[in-house]
Amino acid sequence: MRASKGVRRGTRRKFSNRFRKKFLLRAFLQEFKPHDRVVIDIDPTYHKTMPYSKFKGLVGVIKGKKGDAYIVEVKTGKKRKTIIAGSEHLKLIKH
Repeated sequence: MRASKGVRRGTRRKFSNRFRKKFLLRAFLQEFKPHDRVVIDIDPTYHKTMPYSKFKGLVGVIKGKKGDAYIVEVKTGKKRKTIIAGSEHLKLIKH
């Protein structure tokens, strides 16, 4: 059998919840404005708007909104990449 090449490949420990979390409605209800700085903190409970695993823990800037998800610009090395992620995977950085 061929090895899987899926999006969540090799993330069993990275995306595991150590303790059973309660459902947090505020994760879905939080709103971000353009130019807000956010940290990409992937919540493994919600798969639909999950960004790719290598962006976990990076700081980005909100560029806009696309449906219910947000467009986040992240700098990786010398390049800037745009990521589409749901609000449950983002945390606002307080200034």
